Amino acid sequence: MAVTAGWRAGNASSTSVRRLHRRDVAVLLPLASAALWALPARAASVLRVLSWPGYADPDIVAAFEKRHGVKVEITTVASDEVLRAQVANREGPAFDLVAANTAEIARFAARRLLTPLPLGNIPNTQRQLPRFRSLQSIAGITQGTDVYGMPYTYSEMGLIYDRQAFSAPPQSIAVLWDPRWRGRVLMFDGSSHGFSLAAMYRGLPPFHIDANKFSPLAKDLVALRRNVRAFYSLPEESLELFRKHRIAVMHANYGQQQLKQMRDAGLDVGYVVPREGALAWLDCWAVTRRSTQVELAAAWINHMLDPAVSRELTRRQGLANTLDEPPALSADAPAGSIVWLEPVEDEARRAQLWQRILSGDRPARF
Repeated sequence: MAVTAGWRAGNASSTSVRRLHRRDVAVLLPLASAALWALPARAASVLRVLSWPGYADPDIVAAFEKRHGVKVEITTVASDEVLRAQVANREGPAFDLVAANTAEIARFAARRLLTPLPLGNIPNTQRQLPRFRSLQSIAGITQGTDVYGMPYTYSEMGLIYDRQAFSAPPQSIAVLWDPRWRGRVLMFDGSSHGFSLAAMYRGLPPFHIDANKFSPLAKDLVALRRNVRAFYSLPEESLELFRKHRIAVMHANYGQQQLKQMRDAGLDVGYVVPREGALAWLDCWAVTRRSTQVELAAAWINHMLDPAVSRELTRRQGLANTLDEPPALSADAPAGSIVWLEPVEDEARRAQLWQRILSGDRPARF
């Protein structure tokens, strides 16, 4: 989300963190004040939520605040690295909730950073599609009988392409390396996804790269760098770069969210899942172990799974929700399989090599 989503569901070197509740105080203040007026005897509780852009718009937050007589503080991130740092940070107030993909949920749960969800306090789970109600079948969000993540939204990371530049939709991720598009490729700035993409390009497992394969994959990414006009972190950034530089093809880390943004902006773009498949993220809501408001946090998750709220996420952001089957994309039917994110074999090594690739190291140095 991707994310995006997530958004995002992906990782990046960006350290963008912003607080929507401050920026949108003019929108939130009337409803928040009304909620506080009903509770003059005590200060409102503050529910602190760590999320991705677009997951909790001001009016959605305001409705929850009014219903529960609380304040909600939203902090957004643009990368998984920043998300991890925020969750692990022991300075300042603790976050009560975090929105993260299944791989991150598994990592947080293993490090005892999350608390099991009180499923009985989240009745809207009964509205979810059967595949999302089968929680034990979703890798990364359960340990034994405990559930640590509640599915909220998802998307695959396909290719967005300029219809005017292609006579037919691209079928393979090899298009990103095609010299015809030198200077007209846009890529997400993320070490984990970057190496996973290179592995899929070579027909290798994307999350478990053998030690002796890192050098050739790094060289592949150096070759890809030569084609790339720019690396982006946020979906809004990718839209501006795509438009400004006449980008031909982009690896869409935020998937259909970016597709909707670009089409809403009037760009004539298509979207495909290449034949090698596409990485895909499933973002979930989780309650942190440091939270002292587990019941209120569960109420937040239930609120976000309300049909009106989930469907607004799809309408506004173009992201799939867990209540409805996503509509098919006319003339853009996916061709490849969906590869759900998993923890990778060596995050530190990927990140270190990625920084060298971005900084301009020559192939011979890998």
